[in-house]
Amino acid sequence: MAHSTAFIIVVGLTESLLAHAPRLRAFASAGTLRTLRPPLPAVTCTVQASMFTGLPPSGHGVVANGWFNRELQEIHFWKQSNRLVQGEKVWETAKKRDPSFTCANMFCWFNMYSSVDWSVTPRPIYKADGRKIPDCYAEPPELRDTLQAELGRFPLFNFWGPGSSIASSRWIAEATKRVVERHDPTLTLVYLPHLDYDLQKLGPGHPDIPKAVGEIDEVAGGLIDHLAVRNRRIIIASEYAIEPVSEAVFPNRALREAGALRVRTEDGHELLDPGASRAFAVADHQVAHVYIRDPADIPEFQRLFASLPGVEQILTRAEQEEIDIAHERSGELLLVAEPGRLFAYDYWRAGEDSMAPDFARTVDIHRKPGYDPRELFIDPRFRFPKLAIAHRLLRRKLGMRTLLDVIPLDASLVKGSHGRRDSAPSEKPILITPAGADTSTDFPAEGVRDVLLESLFQE
Repeated sequence: MAHSTAFIIVVGLTESLLAHAPRLRAFASAGTLRTLRPPLPAVTCTVQASMFTGLPPSGHGVVANGWFNRELQEIHFWKQSNRLVQGEKVWETAKKRDPSFTCANMFCWFNMYSSVDWSVTPRPIYKADGRKIPDCYAEPPELRDTLQAELGRFPLFNFWGPGSSIASSRWIAEATKRVVERHDPTLTLVYLPHLDYDLQKLGPGHPDIPKAVGEIDEVAGGLIDHLAVRNRRIIIASEYAIEPVSEAVFPNRALREAGALRVRTEDGHELLDPGASRAFAVADHQVAHVYIRDPADIPEFQRLFASLPGVEQILTRAEQEEIDIAHERSGELLLVAEPGRLFAYDYWRAGEDSMAPDFARTVDIHRKPGYDPRELFIDPRFRFPKLAIAHRLLRRKLGMRTLLDVIPLDASLVKGSHGRRDSAPSEKPILITPAGADTSTDFPAEGVRDVLLESLFQE
């Protein structure tokens, strides 16, 4: 019979940040701390898929947080179906070994239509009038109703956007405690995102970061106590480390200037038209997949990006295959940013922000053709930002269709990013396991699957 285990992802946690986290530091001191080597790209969806399948991106197919669907000729980000992850998941393997095994997934990604027994994940209600109402999705469905009746509505606007705060991680931790108490899952997977916010907004060296670390330390510490009393073996990990950045790189603007990228104008705003483009980039933190219609054009675009400041690596499909990240979903080229840089999805010309699509100034993670960390900020042009938001919300309550267009377009506001794999040991993601485990450093993220299985099935 499997031994009950909990796996907690504390996003962005590194060995150096443990200095500000007394509860997590004590937990690490009593066990074994290793640095992790994430796959490329070191982003949420890719790393979690590697942890849970034991496969590199070439095996599980999650090549980033989003990618270009060549059949639909559309870019899709932050999709949630677990069937997008190829390969056998750790809970499926465990179920084969022990038919009584059960699993709860509390907010780790690709958490819809999964083979776990209990799942909860963010899922807003999208109304026809444009409103986005905070909510979550759960399986079984009544779990959603029970948790929100007891804890209040899931604080979606504290989970992502300019209002991101400890409130969402606190809600997730409290919901996890209730699921463990009532359902007693053999394996509990928990995602606590809080550190991601300030590390990207402020950068890891900002004087306010110790406060953010202290907040998540308190939440994680309380969850550890709750799980330990219930005889859980506890494993803690982070997916990636966030490094300071000072400048954005715009690969789509370079492609547009080269005549390769197509836009269409609708109602005075430009929309990227990927299906009509010779080439375009899907930017995701410090990596960007470049999709090229005609393979004969690949050398042309290699030369283009070799001359673009801020690009450190340009990986062809053959080079992607060498490091197990090539997949049919991958771009013909994969760009990796230099240290201190990140990629932005912007395709409208510099100085022509009036041509940006209306959703560019909103929190809209599904419509943007790339990841946008500017969604963590309120545009500095608003002297009274809370008043600006309140005014827009009031108009919506009065039945008017009003955009929450409060997000800036200035990418220089972002001070932290991730996706690259090269960093100092103290600034790498970490894995904390019980004492006596392997103490090797630079442990591959793909190996986390075996660590979980060992915890479940070894005496």
